[in-house]
Amino acid sequence: MKHHGNKFEYEAERNHDLMSAYHRLIEAAEYISLDDIYNKVVQCPSVRFWVSEERAAIVISRMLKGDDLHYMSRNRQLMFKEIYKRAMEIRKNQPELTMFEVAFRVVRQPAPCFYMTPGSAKVYICSVKKKWYEERKRKLRHLY
Repeated sequence: MKHHGNKFEYEAERNHDLMSAYHRLIEAAEYISLDDIYNKVVQCPSVRFWVSEERAAIVISRMLKGDDLHYMSRNRQLMFKEIYKRAMEIRKNQPELTMFEVAFRVVRQPAPCFYMTPGSAKVYICSVKKKWYEERKRKLRHLY
């Protein structure tokens, strides 16, 4: 099980993917309702599944043993069920691969959505924007 407080190794890449979707939706919006934007962002396709290969391999192995993931949030369950489905397809065609190799291939495939709540997307996006503004402010201070 993942321990609380662990740093997600793909955080920067995930945030970049999330911000790309956010900016596309902002540019396309006739009028901007941030609640609508966050709701739409999480439904956008993502460049990959935002989970580590190791974690995916562990969860796939547990699912093979009958784990129903009842302790996970709905979005996490949906994500791992999609990963599991794709993993079983790869294993059927390439049974010689290890579970880690299968997980590695699956999580790097495009995902149908971000598998997060609009509230989580808002937190990540606001955090990225805040860091950007702080960096910009710091750079401007050096000019004067």
